[in-house]
Amino acid sequence: MTSRPKPQRSDRQLALMNWSVTVLSVLVCLLLLPSRLPGTELLGITPNWLMIWVVAWSVTRSVFDGAMAGLVLGLLQDGLTAPQPTHVLSLVVVGVLTARLQKQRYIQEDIVSVALIVFGMAVVAETVMALQITLHHWVLDDSPYHSLGQIWRYHQRVALSSATLSSLWAPALYYPLKYWWERYRPREPG
Repeated sequence: MTSRPKPQRSDRQLALMNWSVTVLSVLVCLLLLPSRLPGTELLGITPNWLMIWVVAWSVTRSVFDGAMAGLVLGLLQDGLTAPQPTHVLSLVVVGVLTARLQKQRYIQEDIVSVALIVFGMAVVAETVMALQITLHHWVLDDSPYHSLGQIWRYHQRVALSSATLSSLWAPALYYPLKYWWERYRPREPG
């Protein structure tokens, strides 16, 4: 018996499979956002799955790609939550900064580097959110937010919890996506 070689997938099939896996992974992250699975909660805070996804996407892509991923995922998250403060701004900042880190070659793609990037970007994302809340508090007289001291005390708790959990869970999302995007990307023309 002779074995037949596996048929090669066309570039079009690979591109369709890549986009399908990419969209499916975003949908899984969206479904994980409101969930409170065992081991994914600390002080009432869960990992920022969409932020982890933006880091995974942006770490090997251009600044524009990172910004676009942050924009799209931020709009999706705003659609599931209150639009004020917006998640768009924080996820765009995360996408841009992560892509810039890679372009500057400050990072490697090992488990420690990815966890550190996610930790730092979670703090950045939560700080952008706290800045928006602070601005909202200053601008509107009837702001639903508490005093500035309470906003920033809460920010510290949220930022540290989110950064810790997100960095611990990042490899579970990052490495399968990285493997897929590297292994099954369409061949470059030429």
